[in-house]
Amino acid sequence: MASNTKQEGSASSVPAKRKPVFVKVNDLKPGTKGHNLIVKVVSSTTVLDKKSIRSSGNTRIAECLIADDTASILFTARNQQVDLMKPGTTVIIRNSKIDMFKGSMRLAVDKWGLVEVTEPAKFDVKEDNNLSLVEYELVNVEV
Repeated sequence: MASNTKQEGSASSVPAKRKPVFVKVNDLKPGTKGHNLIVKVVSSTTVLDKKSIRSSGNTRIAECLIADDTASILFTARNQQVDLMKPGTTVIIRNSKIDMFKGSMRLAVDKWGLVEVTEPAKFDVKEDNNLSLVEYELVNVEV
């Protein structure tokens, strides 16, 4: 019984939060997750905007070209994220992941991540190194 009491006590203590580690767009690789980035929105194109029967709102998806001073990549913005991704805006993207779409990388944030607008960044974007234009092929290796 004493061991149960000890476990309950430790469960109530909150673990110390780690400082976020920010990466550059050029460091992103297929199949990775947990990325934190500070980027500028270069462009935003709505690809889906339809009324949802089950929920009270619309389902909205936009493809946004985002970039920092190392590279650019397409970001898939969903629902409320679409409103934040205005061209020229600087955003902090937390806990993002790389999704593969037709053999190319897309950055996305699910319910565990966060997109927030921040003060304008002081870097020039590098649009000519678009990681979403690199096509990847899944290769099965036989052992």
